[in-house]
Amino acid sequence: MRMGWKRVGAVALLGTLLIGCAGEEDSIQMAPVPVVESEFTPTQVWKSSVGDGVGNYFSNLTPVQAYGKVFAADREGVVKAMDTETGTTIWSVDLGEDAPALISGGLTASYSKVYLGTETGVLIALDEETGETVWQANAGGEILSKPLADESLVIVNTSRGELAAFDAESGEERWRTSSDVPNLTLRGDSSPVSTSGGVFWGMANGRLGAAFVENGNIIWQQPIASPKGATEIDRLVDVDATPVIDGALLYAVGYNGQLVAIDLRSGRPAWKRTYSSSTDFLVVGSYLFLITDQDHVVAVDARSGTELWQNRDLEYRQLTAPVAISGYVVVGDAEGYLHWMDPNSGEFVAQQQLDDSGFAVSPLNVDEGYIVITRDGTISKKQIL
Repeated sequence: MRMGWKRVGAVALLGTLLIGCAGEEDSIQMAPVPVVESEFTPTQVWKSSVGDGVGNYFSNLTPVQAYGKVFAADREGVVKAMDTETGTTIWSVDLGEDAPALISGGLTASYSKVYLGTETGVLIALDEETGETVWQANAGGEILSKPLADESLVIVNTSRGELAAFDAESGEERWRTSSDVPNLTLRGDSSPVSTSGGVFWGMANGRLGAAFVENGNIIWQQPIASPKGATEIDRLVDVDATPVIDGALLYAVGYNGQLVAIDLRSGRPAWKRTYSSSTDFLVVGSYLFLITDQDHVVAVDARSGTELWQNRDLEYRQLTAPVAISGYVVVGDAEGYLHWMDPNSGEFVAQQQLDDSGFAVSPLNVDEGYIVITRDGTISKKQIL
């Protein structure tokens, strides 16, 4: 997830802290666009738009594909369902007719509904066929990440450190569990994931939590990062990246912390490596692909944590989470470039600039292609032929 403050309201402050002032010796500079001789150029299948997008706000609105449709939203409240093959709008609703809806939690499609969350702490369920609102529920805090749908529940992780579960059909609250939240945290929250009756999520206090999906009772908590340093900024330890479950292992990474592989049966770490990240990561086979807090793209052996390669050519370009498309590792950046890398070496194989408004979220793999959405709300489907 992209970084910002929950407790500090000025986006300008974040820019100052990360980018620095031009002319200062220690200022942080965005790396120039790498010169890449592209081995291929994707073709466009269709193109549309979803409201005004997310602009420069933190809104992790990744589209989702289900029921033969692509569902996407903008921050103000426009939600659209489009035919995956043609891009034709099937339905469009505006949840922000009276006031901006401030949609911020990515979309989840399940149980014939589309679930999404807002900065005002509202969890919304829409009928996937019509877009009509089925129910709304108060989650009690900002919903900045994608809801989880499992065992007839919809589970959200809120900015107040609470994991809350609601009935998928009625919206009635079923259970809630909470954790301590430090005074200063990154703006973002881990999406919960689940397997075999357990739900797992990252916390702002540097821990990874495990609970029973059925009732929210805690199974264990595992430290991923520990506060260090003299300032509050140095002591940030958020676990905002969504955990990844692969076989018997659960992977998690923390800001100012570690990349950890945890044995699901015992809850104990199988291995740990020192990396700092708040961005979602990718596991494909025996490879784990990670974006560090400096926007270095790293590949490690998922079985041992051994680093395989590191690409630093996109430093501080505000990268999206990595995604696997057609056998390549793909990331987007703040200037609207898609960068395609060889997963075995980290070398660039292709590059395109789609829109100078930039990317807030990764491309989405769909049937016969992939979907990209830019910060201004432009959405398109592309293919590599």
